[in-house]
Amino acid sequence: MKLSGFADEISSNLAEQIAVLQSEGISYLEFRSVWDKNVLKMNDDELQMVLSELENHQIRVSAIGSPIGKISIVDDFEPHLLELDRAISVAKRIDTKYIRIFSFIIPEGEDPRKYREEVLHRMKAMVERAEKADVVLLLENEHGMYGDVPERCSDVLTACDSPSLRLTFDPGNFVQCGVKPVSEAYHVLKPYIEYVHIKDVLNGKEIPAGEGEGELLELIELLQTTGYNGFLSLEPHLAYCGRYPDRTPEELFVAASRACKKLLSETGAQWA
Repeated sequence: MKLSGFADEISSNLAEQIAVLQSEGISYLEFRSVWDKNVLKMNDDELQMVLSELENHQIRVSAIGSPIGKISIVDDFEPHLLELDRAISVAKRIDTKYIRIFSFIIPEGEDPRKYREEVLHRMKAMVERAEKADVVLLLENEHGMYGDVPERCSDVLTACDSPSLRLTFDPGNFVQCGVKPVSEAYHVLKPYIEYVHIKDVLNGKEIPAGEGEGELLELIELLQTTGYNGFLSLEPHLAYCGRYPDRTPEELFVAASRACKKLLSETGAQWA
């Protein structure tokens, strides 16, 4: 298994992101933002600056942590497709095949099934672009989206039926939807899991991996038995959850990294 992470949870400063990743022996990052600027809003010169620094420190990009699909299902879709085109261009430029996406925000209080056809229409349009570009869209399960519970994640993945649409399995997000990640979600979604976020939750707030309700130990054990050799990407959110006001984002990311490594050690899983 390969460790990665959202290094913008460490700092907005690229040098600080790199320093902490290297201190933890992590040689990948999931690229979401640098200098308080989302990856899709960077121009080509800025991207080249980032890429050069990463190459100088032998750090590669595991995925583009894009916000694609994180708009309301009733928002205009066509401009959003242009954002996807930019995400594909960026992925090619920084040599990663993975782009994280979402399945559109459902209006609060409404039945997601009401929007199923529009969700699938949009997802299929995005998948068609991904197929032509030979990239892989990674659908992340997230609260408030159409695909926030296992059944609707499976619905999207099955309906699109493409190797260019796979799943980022986020156990913490399932907990926040009242779903037990391993007991209730893993076996439903196992055929589609291509990428894993390491996030744990207890009583509605994020906590280091293994200390919450995310069944992280059980998840890593299952991944190991299936021969999973993909990415485990740290998205701990510890700096945002309000549990740790006296600790710096850097300290919290290191704590998240070491909690993940502890679980890997306990299961005998190898990582790089």
